[in-house]
Amino acid sequence: MLGLKKIDAYLLKRFLTLFVMTFLICIFILLMQFLWKHFAELIGKGIGIEVLAEFFIYAVASLVPLALPLAILLASLMTFGNLGENFELIAMKSAGISLFRIMRPLIIFISFICIGAFYFSNNILPVSQKKLWTLILSLRQKSPEFKIPVGEFYNGIGTGVSLYVREKDDKVLKKLMIYDYSKGFENATVMTADSGRILFTADDKYLKLVLYEGESFENLKDQSISGSPSSIPYRRENFKMKEFLFDFNNQFNRFDDSFLQDQNLSKNLVQLTASIDSVNKEVYKRGQDQGKEMLRAHFFCKESTAPVIPDSQTVLKNPNIDADSLFLSLTQRDMEVAASYSIDRTKTMKDMIIYNKTMMDEPIKYVIRHEIERHRKFTLSFACLIFFFIGAPLGAIIRKGGLGMPVVISVVMFIFYYIIDNTGYKMAREAVWTTFEGMWLSSSVLLPIGIFITYKAATDATLFEAEHYLKIWGYMKNKFKQFSKTKIANT
Repeated sequence: MLGLKKIDAYLLKRFLTLFVMTFLICIFILLMQFLWKHFAELIGKGIGIEVLAEFFIYAVASLVPLALPLAILLASLMTFGNLGENFELIAMKSAGISLFRIMRPLIIFISFICIGAFYFSNNILPVSQKKLWTLILSLRQKSPEFKIPVGEFYNGIGTGVSLYVREKDDKVLKKLMIYDYSKGFENATVMTADSGRILFTADDKYLKLVLYEGESFENLKDQSISGSPSSIPYRRENFKMKEFLFDFNNQFNRFDDSFLQDQNLSKNLVQLTASIDSVNKEVYKRGQDQGKEMLRAHFFCKESTAPVIPDSQTVLKNPNIDADSLFLSLTQRDMEVAASYSIDRTKTMKDMIIYNKTMMDEPIKYVIRHEIERHRKFTLSFACLIFFFIGAPLGAIIRKGGLGMPVVISVVMFIFYYIIDNTGYKMAREAVWTTFEGMWLSSSVLLPIGIFITYKAATDATLFEAEHYLKIWGYMKNKFKQFSKTKIANT
């Protein structure tokens, strides 16, 4: 019994070391991809180190649902691959220890990770997602950091304005050239100045450009006579000093995260369920009201606006009369009037149905988004468990450790999982499938694979040995030859 406890401690130590390492590697890779995606919100904004640190913390928290299953898959595959490669797994099995007994401490540990993943997804992830997207939206509204380059055009002081500076001495700009296309290229203004200064207003919301000893040339095509190119006026001006004011908010104004409070990413399981129930009731009530209005307006209205046709009211008084026979008994003119009226009523009903559908689309999409997020809180934990039962038996079968073969297999398996999961998510989002079918598609596909691989590993099957498949191919080839000879002999 003591020996088994030592084996448990040994396996846990090996797995934990690899798990922490692979988790950090996965977080780093995913974080680099995330930063590249949001590169424009961070670079050139003059953001302080505390805001950047906050951004990194929230980004790392939002990437845990992707990194955790991949880290478990890779760590379990490497752990049992190393055991198989060093013949430790064979030694344990020869001592009478089954594969499931070897995996037992890790199964318990992964179960706690699954519980922790659900707690994280339900309580921590909504807060981090809300903070992260509030920060991203705030950064998008932040004006870029003001740094005027020398020897190249700078477009950061206003829309349609390009500034060229040949020399710069401290805060004094020398030999400036400004192209102002804010009124269009055909009404451009070109200015040159010997020197200039950049100033900010006291509230840092406006930028003031002061030019000294300059000249401006303004094209006034809007005031041309009958659009003739030869009669386009222009204005030329020499000035000692000229000032311009541009909108330029140099402050970082953080949005209040309360405006994301009703988003599905910002809610835990209880809040999601409450929102789904309340909106479902509203959808049902709105559908009932629309249905009653449709029946009242087009089927059971007391005062009909239909044109008066001889014997047309007979159908209303006696529903047993065949409407087709009555229509055929009308005169040609009455038929045309009745058909025109029916077409108009049909178009009106169609327009009302389209309008009602449009009015119902938004609350239905709201419910779908919330149901997707509710299922996602459970699929993360289940994916961690499935990936362990894929990685551990797979490592015991291939018997290869290190970062070679396990990394290749893990990446291929995770890409396969990601494609299926993303496909199911899109199907659920577009209401092609139910949210349950879409969000549990990846788990339903990977679960049989995990069971199959675990069974093969427990029975010491030669799943990845080439000789085994060559024997099967030779056997099938011989059978095919015998079948061909028998068929020729019978003919």
